[in-house]
Amino acid sequence: MANNPIVNMFKVKELRERILFTFIVLAVYRFGSVLTIPGINAQALTAYFESLTKGNAFVDYMDFFAGGAFSNFSVFMLGVMPYISTQIIMQLALIIFPSLKKIAQEDGGQKKVQSWTRIGTVFVCLIQSLAVYAYAQSIPNAIIISNTWLFRAIIMVTVTTGTMITIWLGEQITSRGIGNGISMLIFAGIVARLPSAVWELGRMVKNDEINVVFVIVVLIMFVGIVALVVYEQQGQRKIPVHYAKRVIGRKMYGGQSTYIPFKINPSGVIPVIFASSFLQFPLQLATSFGGNIRWLGKLAAFLTPTGIWYNILQVLLIVFFAYFYTQVTLNPTEIAKNIRENGGSIPGIRTDKMEEYMQKVLNRLMLPGSLYLALIAIIPTIIQNLFGFPQSISFLMGGTSLLILVGVDLDTMSQIEALLKMHHHDGLVKKGKLRSRNL
Repeated sequence: MANNPIVNMFKVKELRERILFTFIVLAVYRFGSVLTIPGINAQALTAYFESLTKGNAFVDYMDFFAGGAFSNFSVFMLGVMPYISTQIIMQLALIIFPSLKKIAQEDGGQKKVQSWTRIGTVFVCLIQSLAVYAYAQSIPNAIIISNTWLFRAIIMVTVTTGTMITIWLGEQITSRGIGNGISMLIFAGIVARLPSAVWELGRMVKNDEINVVFVIVVLIMFVGIVALVVYEQQGQRKIPVHYAKRVIGRKMYGGQSTYIPFKINPSGVIPVIFASSFLQFPLQLATSFGGNIRWLGKLAAFLTPTGIWYNILQVLLIVFFAYFYTQVTLNPTEIAKNIRENGGSIPGIRTDKMEEYMQKVLNRLMLPGSLYLALIAIIPTIIQNLFGFPQSISFLMGGTSLLILVGVDLDTMSQIEALLKMHHHDGLVKKGKLRSRNL
């Protein structure tokens, strides 16, 4: 027990406090996910969703990210997706408008960008809360407040405030807990759906609604995909860098060799989250207002999460965001500049050709990495159409959920590993071979 890494985690005071704080915040988030908005009849909601024999593809899709909060019409029903959507818009704006990029690079510029992102999130929440109001009107006996304007104001204020509180909770986890806060909240929502999905799958097998052979095949596929995702997430392309010896004052610096680790999938799960969030916003508006506006109804049918066009758009967006996010976070020009300023060089590459070489390496990594992400993301649709699995189960068997679960788990393990090493304890795995995904 003395060398048990789980025991060591709780021996280190800082790590113990961080883990406890993370669990407390996640418990608060889960409590808010079942707290219904004032003016909504919870019993009417339950009766409505139970009456849907084939379920609701849009609600299942929204619940997938919010951990069931959307179908509960809870105060956290939109989760962190409005914030992610605003981040995408802001990142695109920084590339399109050089003046904004210049402001972001100034002292305190990142704080300004974060403030603008939060303000933009409020406006996105207000728009989406109107869609929530329209959707509530379509559910029989769901609204118990007769004053239309009052109920609309309650929904807009409650949903917007709930999203901003969710973002604040995520930031608290990042600063005082373990892991990336926003990713941890999405992770918690997905994990919260696992027990009900397993129960539903068992019920369907018992009632002979799904062939047992199909279940075994899908489970084997699930294990294989998890192994593939872990192997791919850990893969690296190491670019060697040699630093020449320099004499500064009376000391000699440099003369060492190191490497720059470029991951096979440099952007991680971010492209999948960005693509899902980017499609979620128009999907929610089209579904909520589609009953009254004809062309929005056609758009909602076009963007059905299980449809072919939705999955084609998702693949294209994943590839786009993989390239986009990698270029933002791993800028070859800046990396080459830092290497030159410190007297470094890449063996066999001219100094003025380092940017071109690193860009070529990144391009070769990004294409298979983005296609791999896209393939994993459409697996739930394949499982649903080939084996007849319900959407609530197929979403958890692969795709975005699997990538987020594995990615967040590896990130969190990396942080715990680093803290244990810092306090002179053994890591979570043998010989400390767990590589951080943040390198």
